[in-house]
Amino acid sequence: MIFRWLRRDRQESRRVSGSGAALGRAGVDGYPGDFVGTVVPSYSPHPDGLADPGEVVWAWVPYEEDFGRGKDRPVLIIGRDSGYLLGLMLTSKDHDRDVADEARHGRHWLDVGSGGWDSQGRPSEVRLDRVLRLRPDAVRREGAALSRAVFEQVSQAFTTLPRK
Repeated sequence: MIFRWLRRDRQESRRVSGSGAALGRAGVDGYPGDFVGTVVPSYSPHPDGLADPGEVVWAWVPYEEDFGRGKDRPVLIIGRDSGYLLGLMLTSKDHDRDVADEARHGRHWLDVGSGGWDSQGRPSEVRLDRVLRLRPDAVRREGAALSRAVFEQVSQAFTTLPRK
């Protein structure tokens, strides 16, 4: 009986998460939902401990299929919107081997190399088709800034990618 109650509670939170009010490690107010709209990427990193466009930071990123679940990962901040940070998630998984399959599912990746955000120095890829909205207080630490040249490559690929 308790198991059914927990399962029903999770199902209820999933319904709520569809409206952008998911609960989970994103905080009491939850994940505000992915950003939909036009983003003009800007590059303005400042080594002040606060997240700025052009910097890679760490944050809890919800799974697309369930905003109540997710994982800690590096995120490239590309802009701001009404008090939120806008970012693109990074991964150390190499998607070059499955480009066609990823594209078939609407996922597009770009190599950005390695940097201070990965303690093991592994090369990373940035996902171009999903823009995350993050509360500034949900960002837990500064990772590193991308070089302007790499940020410009990301910006170019991001802005030329056809949107759904």
